[in-house]
Amino acid sequence: MEKTKILAIGRHPEIMETVIRLINNNPDWTGSSALTDKEAVQAFDHEIFDLIMLCSGIEPESEENLRAYFTAHRPSCKIIQHYGGGSGLLTAEIYEALNQNNL
Repeated sequence: MEKTKILAIGRHPEIMETVIRLINNNPDWTGSSALTDKEAVQAFDHEIFDLIMLCSGIEPESEENLRAYFTAHRPSCKIIQHYGGGSGLLTAEIYEALNQNNL
């Protein structure tokens, strides 16, 4: 079975390190991170992600631009907002998004 690929985008390196560690602790998921809009777009253009997670710290204009880019180039890719919290919340947010898309 192929792993679900998740791109997490955020601005704080330490937080993103934790987010990716938590994602990769699930044997069915594999996570990548991007700290800048440019890194996010490059990752998105080079790999097919099942889910994009917008984490805290992204400026509203950047978030709007990223959502527009991702939606225009791959409308089937689910985009969710991660508001922080513990590992249980992160896992629940991902499962909810995946279940909505039957991934």
